[in-house]
Amino acid sequence: MIKILWVDDEIDLLKPHIIYLTSKGYNVISANSGDKALDILEESNFDLIFLDENMPGLSGLETLSIIKAKYDSIPVIMITKSEEESIMEEAIGSKIADYLIKPVNPSQILLSIKKNIDSSRLVDEKTTRSYQQEFRNISISLSNCQNINDWYEVYKKLIFWELELSKSTDSSIDEIINIQKSEANNQFFRFIKNNYKNWINNIDAPLLSNNIFKEKVFPHLNNDKSTFMILIDNLRYDQWKVIQPLVQKYFTVIDDSLYSSILPTATQYSRNSIFAGLHPSEIQKKYSDKWLNDEDEGGKNMFEEFFLKEQLGRLSNDSLKFSYTKITNIDYARKVVNKITNLKNNALNVIVYNFVDMLSHARTDMKVIKELADDDSAYRSLTVSWFKHSPLIEILQKISKLGSRLIITTDHGTINVNKPSKVIGDKKVNPNLRYKQGKNLNYIKSDVFEMKNPKDFCLPMQNISSKYIFAKEDCYFVYQNNFNHYANYYKNTYQHGGVSLEEMLLPVITLDPK
Repeated sequence: MIKILWVDDEIDLLKPHIIYLTSKGYNVISANSGDKALDILEESNFDLIFLDENMPGLSGLETLSIIKAKYDSIPVIMITKSEEESIMEEAIGSKIADYLIKPVNPSQILLSIKKNIDSSRLVDEKTTRSYQQEFRNISISLSNCQNINDWYEVYKKLIFWELELSKSTDSSIDEIINIQKSEANNQFFRFIKNNYKNWINNIDAPLLSNNIFKEKVFPHLNNDKSTFMILIDNLRYDQWKVIQPLVQKYFTVIDDSLYSSILPTATQYSRNSIFAGLHPSEIQKKYSDKWLNDEDEGGKNMFEEFFLKEQLGRLSNDSLKFSYTKITNIDYARKVVNKITNLKNNALNVIVYNFVDMLSHARTDMKVIKELADDDSAYRSLTVSWFKHSPLIEILQKISKLGSRLIITTDHGTINVNKPSKVIGDKKVNPNLRYKQGKNLNYIKSDVFEMKNPKDFCLPMQNISSKYIFAKEDCYFVYQNNFNHYANYYKNTYQHGGVSLEEMLLPVITLDPK
């Protein structure tokens, strides 16, 4: 039962209200002075306090100050006869939960209680009911997905409900949304197996990594006004949605779109494809000295600025001024904050921010990070916490002040893996847990999307018998040697490279400054 303390020097006149609230199931304890209220609070716990502002002796505001110092978690609703602005400001500054002007009526009191105490329960119940009603519609939509646009809509709905339900205290509903997401990934995997080859050959192809600049960035470019593109490595759509309110303090979203990453959904392939405007095998053929295969030593994304310059040259007859910046640590990020204003005369400024990917890898390797981000909800929360306190938000503020258009996107997503799948290969097979590339691969065929002839999928071949395999849903590849150890080590970690909604369907957001 919700317990309420009502403090008023004319408490006897309020008995009808107290009787009314008692009839509604609330336990109301009364006090006729601030001193009496503080004594009661020493002896008992309360969920809510109604506090009269104008009382003899210890005033309402003085009582409020003491309550907030000692019992900050209890919501306090101030009730007063005065409408003076100074009193209201002082009360609000003391973090009251609500402010009512006498005379109050029962419906006002009841509404205030529900708003401040029952609101989370009522929202939980309504959200759960709404999702239960929508569950069937989403299931029908899943069965009827015919093209990538259908999948975009389904995925956006799933993310919307996952974020809504994550606010609920009813953990039982989590299992239902997780089951529906799992079923969606199962069907999406079959969809990709049936359609991906056509996409690569430009048959009913969605927007893929290699066309991001051409379709989403280049149309905004001119030498009169600067456009910024920020690529946040490994940013899923759900992570974008939770940082969106922070971004919208400085920008207005004018296009909230999804695109599909190429396979593998790994930085070496997807991000090079974005900057080059080409598929991986085309990059290898055109710039053989700048493409490294999985087995080659050295950094695999060392020539993004070169690729970008080449692509802009192909897209434009004019010479567009641009800059490219890669941020891999917080010290350099702080330096970039101070350089933003100097970039205003460029047609395009590209910033690659490499934090979210490092966070997912740290979660695999560091126990403390793994405990902080034990599931998708916690992983999103950690992303928000980082974003709030990162130099990136300062960079966005500076860009907004310049009046520049902003495009936020990413190169691939990530998925929490839980199902080990045995794979056998030689020493030259790449170590990625979500895709393998090499020869003499043995694997569980039902767990993979296999590309026996990589050329048909515009992927490089290291030798004539090379093939690629991609893990489905939340599977991850583990070698048979010491299988149990590595299966346990990588279980419930975030990986990328394979086929899932989380890895492939990615945000590409266009924003205008406020």
